Amino acid sequence: MYRRVQAAQQKWGGALTAIDHWLEERQQLIISYCKLAGLPPFDDKQRAKPSQEAVQEFCQILMDYLSAGHFEVYEQIVSECAVNGTDSRQLANRLYPKIAVSTDLALDFNDKYADHFSTRQSGAFDLELSDLGQALEERFELEDELIHTLHHKHSDRQTTA
Repeated sequence: MYRRVQAAQQKWGGALTAIDHWLEERQQLIISYCKLAGLPPFDDKQRAKPSQEAVQEFCQILMDYLSAGHFEVYEQIVSECAVNGTDSRQLANRLYPKIAVSTDLALDFNDKYADHFSTRQSGAFDLELSDLGQALEERFELEDELIHTLHHKHSDRQTTA
């Protein structure tokens, strides 16, 4: 996941401020996820359940990322689609429902754990965190398709202007 966001930053960085900011948030989200999940380089041989503070921090970054996507980047993509024709709009219409699946999963995770993580929930937590990680990985791939389209159309318009 982390290598993919670095590649995305190299590929699309500097094209649009909204994309730059969003990719930085994605990077923070991935780092926070890896820490919470105990993945390398943050793995702990004595793997203990995360603290409430760590879970809250992750959930806040997750909600910030989702919000930035929906209220900044997706809005920009929709407006670009209006300018760039039906092929861009069709792509957005095809991908948004797939992205919404991970949004729903992330919102459920946040509702369940952000304010009341307890050791009673710890059995389900690891499984739900893993499921969320998988959904985020798929989401990032879909978002990258949207970013690619936005970047490509934006670049084309700048070179013809």
